[in-house]
Amino acid sequence: MNPLKSILGTLITGVVLAIVLVFILGSAGAFNSWSFWVWAHVLVGITWIGLLYYFNFVQVPGLGAAKADGTAAGISKHIAPRALLWFRWAAVATWLTGAMALEYMHTAEGSGVMAAFSMQEGFRAIGLGAWLGTIMLFNVWVLIWPNQKKVLGLVEASDEQKAKAGFVALMASRTNTALSIPMILGMIAQGHGFPF
Repeated sequence: MNPLKSILGTLITGVVLAIVLVFILGSAGAFNSWSFWVWAHVLVGITWIGLLYYFNFVQVPGLGAAKADGTAAGISKHIAPRALLWFRWAAVATWLTGAMALEYMHTAEGSGVMAAFSMQEGFRAIGLGAWLGTIMLFNVWVLIWPNQKKVLGLVEASDEQKAKAGFVALMASRTNTALSIPMILGMIAQGHGFPF
Protein backbone atom coordinates (compact mmCIF):
# COMPACT_ATOMS: atom_id res chain seq x y z
CA MET A 1 0.00 0.00 0.00
CA ASN A 2 1.65 3.22 -1.20
CA PRO A 3 0.41 6.30 0.72
CA LEU A 4 1.65 8.57 -2.07
CA LYS A 5 -1.11 7.30 -4.38
CA SER A 6 -3.61 9.69 -2.74
CA ILE A 7 -3.53 13.31 -1.61
CA LEU A 8 -4.64 12.35 1.91
CA GLY A 9 -1.97 9.66 2.14
CA THR A 10 0.65 12.12 0.91
CA LEU A 11 -0.37 14.73 3.50
CA ILE A 12 -0.39 12.19 6.31
CA THR A 13 3.06 10.96 5.23
CA GLY A 14 4.38 14.53 5.35
CA VAL A 15 2.94 15.16 8.82
CA VAL A 16 4.35 11.86 10.14
CA LEU A 17 7.78 12.71 8.71
CA ALA A 18 7.63 16.16 10.33
CA ILE A 19 6.73 14.62 13.71
CA VAL A 20 9.57 12.10 13.41
CA LEU A 21 11.99 14.95 12.67
CA VAL A 22 10.74 16.87 15.70
CA PHE A 23 11.56 13.90 17.92
CA ILE A 24 14.97 13.39 16.29
CA LEU A 25 16.06 17.04 16.14
CA GLY A 26 13.91 18.80 18.74
CA SER A 27 15.51 19.68 22.02
CA ALA A 28 13.00 21.87 23.89
CA GLY A 29 11.44 19.01 25.83
CA ALA A 30 8.07 20.80 25.87
CA PHE A 31 5.46 21.68 23.28
CA ASN A 32 6.19 25.06 21.67
CA SER A 33 2.77 26.47 20.74
CA TRP A 34 4.16 29.51 18.92
CA SER A 35 6.46 27.38 16.75
CA PHE A 36 3.60 24.99 15.97
CA TRP A 37 1.29 27.79 14.80
CA VAL A 38 4.03 29.44 12.74
CA TRP A 39 4.73 26.09 11.05
CA ALA A 40 1.02 25.53 10.37
CA HIS A 41 0.72 29.12 9.10
CA VAL A 42 3.63 28.71 6.69
CA LEU A 43 2.30 25.34 5.47
CA VAL A 44 -1.19 26.58 4.61
CA GLY A 45 0.19 29.95 3.48
CA ILE A 46 2.36 28.23 0.88
CA THR A 47 -0.77 26.46 -0.36
CA TRP A 48 -2.68 29.74 -0.62
CA ILE A 49 0.04 31.85 -2.22
CA GLY A 50 1.20 28.95 -4.39
CA LEU A 51 -2.29 28.68 -5.86
CA LEU A 52 -2.48 32.47 -6.24
CA TYR A 53 0.74 32.39 -8.26
CA TYR A 54 -0.49 29.36 -10.22
CA PHE A 55 -3.65 31.23 -11.20
CA ASN A 56 -1.78 34.38 -12.24
CA PHE A 57 1.29 32.87 -13.87
CA VAL A 58 -0.11 29.62 -15.32
CA GLN A 59 -3.89 29.22 -15.42
CA VAL A 60 -5.01 32.66 -16.63
CA PRO A 61 -2.58 32.73 -19.59
CA GLY A 62 -3.16 29.01 -20.22
CA LEU A 63 -6.92 29.41 -20.18
CA GLY A 64 -6.64 32.23 -22.72
CA ALA A 65 -4.62 29.95 -25.02
CA ALA A 66 -7.00 27.05 -24.41
CA LYS A 67 -10.02 29.20 -25.31
CA ALA A 68 -8.30 30.17 -28.56
CA ASP A 69 -7.86 26.44 -29.30
CA GLY A 70 -11.41 25.63 -28.20
CA THR A 71 -10.13 23.32 -25.44
CA ALA A 72 -10.90 25.36 -22.30
CA ALA A 73 -13.85 23.26 -21.11
CA GLY A 74 -11.71 20.77 -19.19
CA ILE A 75 -9.86 23.50 -17.33
CA SER A 76 -13.03 25.47 -16.54
CA LYS A 77 -15.05 22.43 -15.59
CA HIS A 78 -12.57 20.25 -13.69
CA ILE A 79 -9.38 22.12 -12.73
CA ALA A 80 -10.46 25.67 -11.87
CA PRO A 81 -13.27 24.76 -9.42
CA ARG A 82 -11.00 22.34 -7.53
CA ALA A 83 -8.13 24.83 -7.45
CA LEU A 84 -10.48 27.57 -6.23
CA LEU A 85 -11.79 25.30 -3.46
CA TRP A 86 -8.25 24.74 -2.12
CA PHE A 87 -7.42 28.40 -2.73
CA ARG A 88 -10.24 29.97 -0.73
CA TRP A 89 -10.05 27.55 2.22
CA ALA A 90 -6.24 27.82 2.34
CA ALA A 91 -6.78 31.59 2.62
CA VAL A 92 -9.02 31.10 5.66
CA ALA A 93 -6.64 28.57 7.23
CA THR A 94 -3.69 30.91 6.62
CA TRP A 95 -5.43 33.82 8.33
CA LEU A 96 -6.56 31.72 11.30
CA THR A 97 -3.17 30.06 11.86
CA GLY A 98 -1.53 33.48 11.53
CA ALA A 99 -3.85 34.85 14.22
CA MET A 100 -2.94 31.93 16.49
CA ALA A 101 0.77 32.52 15.88
CA LEU A 102 0.31 36.19 16.77
CA GLU A 103 -1.40 35.26 20.02
CA TYR A 104 1.37 32.86 21.06
CA MET A 105 4.22 35.21 20.10
CA HIS A 106 2.74 38.04 22.19
CA THR A 107 4.12 37.78 25.73
CA ALA A 108 2.72 41.01 27.17
CA GLU A 109 -0.77 41.47 28.52
CA GLY A 110 -3.46 41.68 25.86
CA SER A 111 -3.90 40.23 22.42
CA GLY A 112 -1.18 39.54 19.86
CA VAL A 113 -3.71 40.07 17.08
CA MET A 114 -4.54 43.51 18.45
CA ALA A 115 -0.84 44.31 18.90
CA ALA A 116 -0.23 43.49 15.24
CA PHE A 117 -3.28 45.23 13.80
CA SER A 118 -2.67 48.35 15.89
CA MET A 119 0.99 48.31 14.76
CA GLN A 120 2.32 48.41 18.33
CA GLU A 121 6.06 48.69 18.91
CA GLY A 122 7.68 45.33 18.17
CA PHE A 123 4.73 44.28 16.00
CA ARG A 124 4.95 46.72 13.10
CA ALA A 125 6.54 44.38 10.56
CA ILE A 126 4.18 41.50 11.32
CA GLY A 127 1.31 44.01 11.55
CA LEU A 128 2.03 45.01 7.96
CA GLY A 129 1.84 41.34 6.97
CA ALA A 130 -1.36 40.84 8.98
CA TRP A 131 -3.10 43.85 7.40
CA LEU A 132 -2.09 42.86 3.86
CA GLY A 133 -3.11 39.23 4.47
CA THR A 134 -6.49 40.39 5.74
CA ILE A 135 -7.06 42.54 2.66
CA MET A 136 -6.10 39.55 0.52
CA LEU A 137 -8.52 37.27 2.41
CA PHE A 138 -11.28 39.83 1.83
CA ASN A 139 -10.45 39.90 -1.89
CA VAL A 140 -10.63 36.09 -2.10
CA TRP A 141 -14.06 35.77 -0.52
CA VAL A 142 -15.74 39.04 -1.58
CA LEU A 143 -14.30 39.71 -5.04
CA ILE A 144 -12.59 36.64 -6.51
CA TRP A 145 -14.81 33.72 -5.51
CA PRO A 146 -18.27 35.27 -6.21
CA ASN A 147 -17.08 36.48 -9.61
CA GLN A 148 -15.34 33.22 -10.49
CA LYS A 149 -18.61 31.38 -9.84
CA LYS A 150 -20.13 33.46 -12.64
CA VAL A 151 -17.19 32.96 -14.98
CA LEU A 152 -17.19 29.18 -14.46
CA GLY A 153 -20.96 28.90 -14.89
CA LEU A 154 -21.54 27.75 -11.31
CA VAL A 155 -24.20 30.47 -10.99
CA GLU A 156 -26.40 32.02 -13.68
CA ALA A 157 -24.87 34.99 -15.51
CA SER A 158 -25.18 36.55 -18.95
CA ASP A 159 -22.14 36.75 -21.23
CA GLU A 160 -21.81 40.44 -20.33
CA GLN A 161 -21.97 39.66 -16.60
CA LYS A 162 -19.37 36.89 -17.06
CA ALA A 163 -17.01 39.27 -18.85
CA LYS A 164 -17.37 41.89 -16.11
CA ALA A 165 -16.99 39.23 -13.39
CA GLY A 166 -13.87 37.89 -15.08
CA PHE A 167 -12.28 41.34 -15.09
CA VAL A 168 -13.14 41.98 -11.41
CA ALA A 169 -11.78 38.56 -10.38
CA LEU A 170 -8.62 39.07 -12.43
CA MET A 171 -7.95 42.52 -10.97
CA ALA A 172 -8.54 41.28 -7.40
CA SER A 173 -6.25 38.33 -8.05
CA ARG A 174 -3.55 40.56 -9.53
CA THR A 175 -3.94 42.91 -6.55
CA ASN A 176 -3.41 39.95 -4.22
CA THR A 177 -0.33 38.89 -6.19
CA ALA A 178 1.13 42.39 -5.83
CA LEU A 179 0.21 42.57 -2.12
CA SER A 180 1.71 39.14 -1.42
CA ILE A 181 5.22 40.47 -2.06
CA PRO A 182 5.25 43.15 0.70
CA MET A 183 3.13 40.84 2.90
CA ILE A 184 5.82 38.17 2.83
CA LEU A 185 8.47 40.84 3.44
CA GLY A 186 6.63 42.03 6.57
CA MET A 187 6.24 38.50 7.88
CA ILE A 188 9.89 37.58 7.34
CA ALA A 189 11.12 40.93 8.70
CA GLN A 190 9.40 40.28 12.03
CA GLY A 191 11.89 37.57 12.89
CA HIS A 192 14.84 38.43 10.68
CA GLY A 193 14.71 42.20 10.17
CA PHE A 194 14.21 44.14 6.96
CA PRO A 195 16.82 43.51 4.25
CA PHE A 196 18.02 47.13 4.31
